[in-house]
Amino acid sequence: MPVQPVSVDDIRRAIRNVPDFPQAGIQFKDITPVLGDPRLFAGCVDLLAGRFAPGEVDAVVGIDARGFILAAAVAYKLRAAFVPIRKRGKLPFKTYEQSYDLEYGSNTVALHVDAVKPGCRALLVDDLLATGGTAWAAVELLKQVDARVLEICFMIELGFLDGRKRLAGLPVRSLVTF
Repeated sequence: MPVQPVSVDDIRRAIRNVPDFPQAGIQFKDITPVLGDPRLFAGCVDLLAGRFAPGEVDAVVGIDARGFILAAAVAYKLRAAFVPIRKRGKLPFKTYEQSYDLEYGSNTVALHVDAVKPGCRALLVDDLLATGGTAWAAVELLKQVDARVLEICFMIELGFLDGRKRLAGLPVRSLVTF
């Protein structure tokens, strides 16, 4: 029996809003219903892989932590390496680090110094684009190793937070925008 194709609307309907998580006033976008449905998860991975075919991407870079789930699956689909960008102190080898500002403070992400080679064709994948700080820091890390960012793709974009502005001049694609 053929599998029904997955639409962006199918994914949008499955994303659950969790009010007041992790703090009052936040509407958390819970992707676990999408991940828990094999058809939706596979369709989401297909959509995130987008216009790329195996051999066109050297590495799919995922951002800690939910981005790992999506990026690893996209890397498998594209027969590319999976590269994690993690929070400072979580990678065991020598790293490059990049700090960035959050709404309430700052954070630092890291990339192993040997994770990608110069000229690497990288697809950056994360679950959510909010203010753009984490994605911007990830791009800055990839620039430090002379990788070429082909595209930055997100499952969800919170358009009202204007995260795309932080990524101006870069190819950004989101499946679902709220």
